[in-house]
Amino acid sequence: MADLKKLAEEIVGLTLLEAQELKTILKDEYGIEPAAGGAVMVAGPAGGEGDAAEEQTEFDVILKAAGASKINVIKEVRAITGLGLKEAKDLVEAGGKAVKEGVSKAEADEVKGKLEAAGAEVEVK
Repeated sequence: MADLKKLAEEIVGLTLLEAQELKTILKDEYGIEPAAGGAVMVAGPAGGEGDAAEEQTEFDVILKAAGASKINVIKEVRAITGLGLKEAKDLVEAGGKAVKEGVSKAEADEVKGKLEAAGAEVEVK
């Protein structure tokens, strides 16, 4: 049997590009597709009202739509993420994907501003 802990550590350590390639392999070769939204749900700590009072410290920048100037948005996504042309194009065309995850509020606002300046529709969660 495979060492599941080692496998889990390797999956967690994947870059965005590697995770996208893994998703493609699982879908094409094994017919396995991620759950709706592609996100893994993690149970939070059992708690009450105190959790709601905590301020969010990590934000995800979600590209909702490329808008009219898709080429400019692809260029900006490449500059922000360091992805190759094909990967950035795929991310932009898919829509609803995270460009940056787990970043500070200041960085999320900066990325959002750059993408909106390029013509994209962006959401920060």
